Amino acid sequence: MQMDIAGLEVITKGAHQRQRAHPPRDEVSDSNPGCTAGKCNRQRFREKLKEDVREGRIDPGRLVDLIATLQQELQAAQQELQAAQQRIAELEKQVGSPTAKLDQPYSTRAEEQRQQKRGKTKRKKPKTDTRRGRISTAEKIKRAKRTEKVFPDGVDPERCYLSHVRPVWRIEDGQAVLIAYEIYRGPNDQYGKTPGVLGRSEFGIEILLTIAHLVYTVGLSFGKVCELLGFFQNLNLSKAQANRLLHQLAQHWSKQFDILCTLLANSAVVHADETSWSLNSVWAFLSEKARLLIFGVHKDADTLQQILDLEKFLGILISDDAAVYTNFTAAQKCWAHLLRKAIKLTLHEPDNQEYRAFTDRLLELYRKACRVQRDGRLSDAGRERKVAELEDELLELCAPMWLKELPKQEGVIDDYRLLVNELMRLMLARQLFTFVTAKPVKQPNGEIKPVAGTNNEAERTLRNPAQARKTGRTNKTACGARRQSILTSVLESLRLYLPTYTLQSVIDEVNRWTLSGRSCFEDLMAKLGLTKPTKSILDTVIAVPDG
Repeated sequence: MQMDIAGLEVITKGAHQRQRAHPPRDEVSDSNPGCTAGKCNRQRFREKLKEDVREGRIDPGRLVDLIATLQQELQAAQQELQAAQQRIAELEKQVGSPTAKLDQPYSTRAEEQRQQKRGKTKRKKPKTDTRRGRISTAEKIKRAKRTEKVFPDGVDPERCYLSHVRPVWRIEDGQAVLIAYEIYRGPNDQYGKTPGVLGRSEFGIEILLTIAHLVYTVGLSFGKVCELLGFFQNLNLSKAQANRLLHQLAQHWSKQFDILCTLLANSAVVHADETSWSLNSVWAFLSEKARLLIFGVHKDADTLQQILDLEKFLGILISDDAAVYTNFTAAQKCWAHLLRKAIKLTLHEPDNQEYRAFTDRLLELYRKACRVQRDGRLSDAGRERKVAELEDELLELCAPMWLKELPKQEGVIDDYRLLVNELMRLMLARQLFTFVTAKPVKQPNGEIKPVAGTNNEAERTLRNPAQARKTGRTNKTACGARRQSILTSVLESLRLYLPTYTLQSVIDEVNRWTLSGRSCFEDLMAKLGLTKPTKSILDTVIAVPDG
């Protein structure tokens, strides 16, 4: 009987699969130490079988019996495998996959909500003796520590009569107290204004400023802020109330934000930086007259044009080398970004002496430029000569690599090529040593600051928003982004106007706005002869949906 040799080899391999899975513990062959004696025996068996088939010495009946036996064993093995797989699937259903994650919440409260949707009766909560709901004004007046009378300005108290009583929570001596203000009405419908209270609010301005500072400057959650106020000031405040108070303060300060935008556009030096956020991006603009943080805006040229008009802005813009900042006439590119790129080369290849020499020389050039800026003996012309010398040294440093005009490379050498090209491009555009010849700027509080050669101040300002983004503690709506933009910008800008930035100094300044009818930002704008904006920039850059 003649038979295909390749097909027979497949059959013999199947016959010995179980033997390969459980090889006998034979001695290792001398010729091949990695092969057991059992494997060698099976190989000789296959060769012997092939030889018997070629020469016709094997009995055809025996071969047929062998094939039938192998087929039966293979079918039995397949059935066992199928049964084992089915059993494994059943056990996985019972135990559950250890790495499986559910998209839906599986808390008790979530399950009760699902049962309610299915038509089951909602579980009734046990009744308690504690009072719930809104406390009436009469009850609040009874709890008031004292009563104060408030008369309209410029009206004889004898001609006024009591209109209504308003209970207001105030902070006195570090503790929350409830004061009942008796509001008197004049003969011409003049009402007395409660000092330090916005509109019909039941909380003093000091409480609103404390919440705004803790939430947006310190970065605490509403829950932690309410806990702090309850622990230190004995003020029982809910998260919903804190949220509403911030919304009220933002509405009251919305006009101040537009004034800050006008002051920023007329500043001498502006630091600009941006980073991603939960909604689009957050953009920081810091000048000697205003500090703006705008949340939830797009990081594009149109947004920048709305805030800093290229045709009207005459100051110096300090920024990184992003493409969105390329069209400004006077600019200072951040040396910290350039030096970090050079340092990165030495970290990738520590043994490369060319990278080490380039980094050391570049750092020395920046330090030398800072010394020239601080040197009070130099005149304006002397600083210009020093800048020319610095540019010559930088050209000497970059020329060997720059003149090669190498195409795109692979690896670290390409980073080196790009850095040299960037330095030469910025030097030719005169955007590397602008800070050396620029005049120092004076803040409204009288502090004089030199122009920086880095954009580190803007980067530090965005550190807290970036950390909040990573931990998911950011606003998720345009209304929340708008509110945070207003409150953060006004509070940060007050640092430039107050000799000392404390809670009491901020409270005194904000109360002065109420008495004078004009903020410190409006005073500076009037002093500079600037006009108020006719359209809110915030409405343009942050689209708030209707309703």
